[in-house]
Amino acid sequence: MKVLVNAGPWLAVPPAGYGGIENVVATLVPALRARGVQVVLASVGSSTLEVDELISVYDDEQFAELQKPYNQVMGITHAHLARVVAELRGRDDIDLVHDHVEVVGPAMLSALGGPPVLHTLHWDLHKHPAFYGAFPPSIAVNGVSESQIARAPDTLRAASLGAVHLATPLADQDLRAERGEHLVVMGRICGLKGQHVAARICQKLGLPLVLAGPVSGRNSPAELDVVTQNPYHPLHSHPDVRYHLDQVSRYLDGDLVRWVGAVGGQERDHLYASARAALFPIQWDEPGGTAVVEAMALGVPPVGLRRGCLPELIDHGRTGFLADTEEELAEWVLRVDELDPEECRREARRRFSPSVMADRYVELYEKTISQR
Repeated sequence: MKVLVNAGPWLAVPPAGYGGIENVVATLVPALRARGVQVVLASVGSSTLEVDELISVYDDEQFAELQKPYNQVMGITHAHLARVVAELRGRDDIDLVHDHVEVVGPAMLSALGGPPVLHTLHWDLHKHPAFYGAFPPSIAVNGVSESQIARAPDTLRAASLGAVHLATPLADQDLRAERGEHLVVMGRICGLKGQHVAARICQKLGLPLVLAGPVSGRNSPAELDVVTQNPYHPLHSHPDVRYHLDQVSRYLDGDLVRWVGAVGGQERDHLYASARAALFPIQWDEPGGTAVVEAMALGVPPVGLRRGCLPELIDHGRTGFLADTEEELAEWVLRVDELDPEECRREARRRFSPSVMADRYVELYEKTISQR
């Protein structure tokens, strides 16, 4: 089987730091190729993931362009998809397209009428109601959790082949670190992730907390200062920047509660693996939960609010704790030592390894092709 995996033009695969979809692709592709699937990757030229072929229209990542007005950047995704379409028109050896590009991907690929397409839904499905309300009937989709698909518009549910939980390469490794006292929230600093709730809880309980993640693409306090100290900076009023300033920064004391910016590589793995627990006080119905399965793979119990995909990923009382309120979340935080880190690791290896995700996707590829 030869599959064109459309990762989009925004970040390299794998990304140097933050990059949800690109990390998913970087996790999936090696496991697919280990099963004999040939992969043509549509990304940017700076991608370093080992594949059979790489196609691109942009040499470098276009993510920074997203901060510009829409009328200046609306052609970026279309130019990338035009390159994909030209590739598909010029060859007949692609058995399936696995698309990860929001809206523009299925819109252009359905108009092409080329190979079968499986489109993975990585985001909040309440967006784009006009498009999703009349979703192209020729495109198959999958979700990243059952709860995401259950909340989808009727047209998407009708096109869905089911859900494939996200995976992490950490599940196949045995990374260990001396357990510290700190708790951690790993992810982009924004209102949906609820870092202010974690900070409020830990300050009240006197527990050390580390917040790790970018703020509107700014990866360090120094970079963010450039934005916040200039009222004319184009990002000064960005919702994530305002959230950090108005709701998170009040808790940052440099000692008990700290924001360390974005971290990656070994620094990120060590920060995570040495944590006492990972907190997920999410303020929305999280569709995927990559950070949850990463924590479990490192033997770090996840403790979060019972929303979105978390009940699918966490077995309450065995591999983590789930709460319905902030007060209950604080109570479970004090009981994380009752959870067995090795049970978290075993569950991650069993359910969230790249091989498990790849097997499921091969199954969906075959089903998509046969239905077409």
